Amino acid sequence: MPPRESGYVEMRGKPMPSWTLLPSRALLNLCSPGGSRGRLTILIYHRVLPQPDALFPGESHAENFDHQMGQLAGCFKIIPLLDAVRGLRQGKLPPRAACITFDDGYADNAEIALPILQKHGIPATFFVSTGFLDGGRMWNDTVIELIRRAPGDALDLTPIGLGQLEIGMLPQRRRAIDNVLDAFKYLPLESRRLRVEEMCALIPVIPSRNLMMTSDQVRLLHNAGMEIGGHTVNHPILARMENNAAAYAEIANGKDILESIIHAPVRLFAYPNGKPGRDYMADHARMVREIGFDAAVSTAHGAARAGSDLYQLPRFTPWDRGAARFMLRMAQNMLKPIDTV
Repeated sequence: MPPRESGYVEMRGKPMPSWTLLPSRALLNLCSPGGSRGRLTILIYHRVLPQPDALFPGESHAENFDHQMGQLAGCFKIIPLLDAVRGLRQGKLPPRAACITFDDGYADNAEIALPILQKHGIPATFFVSTGFLDGGRMWNDTVIELIRRAPGDALDLTPIGLGQLEIGMLPQRRRAIDNVLDAFKYLPLESRRLRVEEMCALIPVIPSRNLMMTSDQVRLLHNAGMEIGGHTVNHPILARMENNAAAYAEIANGKDILESIIHAPVRLFAYPNGKPGRDYMADHARMVREIGFDAAVSTAHGAARAGSDLYQLPRFTPWDRGAARFMLRMAQNMLKPIDTV
């Protein structure tokens, strides 16, 4: 789901002229010289909105995503994730290697992000939770839309144990959303579903049902040369599932459904939520390997290198507003130790 607690980089004005990228490339070359000393930066995105969202001003939208892709294409060698996995195995990464990934399967990935990626000649990997395709909606988006559209200045959630939340101003609505998401996130899957249904009964609004991709949009991305990866069926936090058999089924069934849609192997996986030791465990990494994926990505910070666990590749969420600070943050991320389980 979109990491509401961390924003996205917001590029303002025109893209940086090419001559200003030279210092950035030089810095990144020092951190990621390629070959056996290479570092692989994998970036995480979720949504790319058509316009800025007043409720979530840090959310990526078409204009700043376009600017950011231009800067990244000028500073990094952006390659498909499967190519990067092969490079890690063989110690043959190009200098400044990077990959772009999207989680969950939002419709705007196909409608907004894809044309921008094509404009810049950038490949990407889209990790899709299949249970929300063709008219479904993730639980967190239901919560967000209920509170976004709730009338009045206060929201009484006392019947479900969350008290009364102030929502009269945008910062209060954002805080209310964060509080409810935090309260529900680590509940067991069925308990969380019931709590969201109770919340729907308390708030007299109807959330949108067109947020997620259709199966045709998944095929569109695949036919455009983008990689499609598994992300389970229902986006559960694997470490909170009732048993290993249920977790295995979520991983394997999501893969099978995607392969039936694109008629091609699905070889990459992303752990829902993705924190090692909290959201997934060593058993789940073993399952991903057994089910037949070639590699998997987490949400631990850092950059992969030769010898990294290919089933626990780290990823980075950019969030600095300024272009120069963004590149500095990217360089710092390459030097971080990697968390695994």
